[in-house]
Amino acid sequence: MAKKSKKQQQSGGTPATVALTAAGVEFTVHAYDHDPAHPSYGEEAAEAMGVSPDRVFKTLVADVDGTLTVAVVPVAGSLDLKALAAAVGGKRAAMADPALAERTTGYVRGGISPLGQRKRLATVLDDSAEAHATICVSAGRRGLEVELSPTDLAKLTEAVLAPIGRA
Repeated sequence: MAKKSKKQQQSGGTPATVALTAAGVEFTVHAYDHDPAHPSYGEEAAEAMGVSPDRVFKTLVADVDGTLTVAVVPVAGSLDLKALAAAVGGKRAAMADPALAERTTGYVRGGISPLGQRKRLATVLDDSAEAHATICVSAGRRGLEVELSPTDLAKLTEAVLAPIGRA
């Protein structure tokens, strides 16, 4: 079941943890001290939690043919924009403007969660997630991750599973 700090319990958590709790999904919250100087949010999370980078997934927002789309891929690799576009029936994809991604999701860069977004966006989860019993994704702020089953993540975000990550 969910493990929350006193501060999270008092504040009600992030929109992501609130959404998970409301859905009755089993998850674990992992908090760590974020280092603003670290070059990669995702790699920092994996290192801080002692979790393999192939089990820690980053949330990226892309523009597919004019529509914002969420891509969830392992931090150990990168996003294949052509594969993302194909997964949602689009032709072209490019990374979204960071300010637009923040406004649309309600989260800051480095803390964008696929869960509890201000505006629900189409989501594609890299199919490598299925190889793991649990994966970690941002819980909605830098230094906070949630661990849950990829099946639950896909169900809650209505995600398409597709090979969108590159090693």
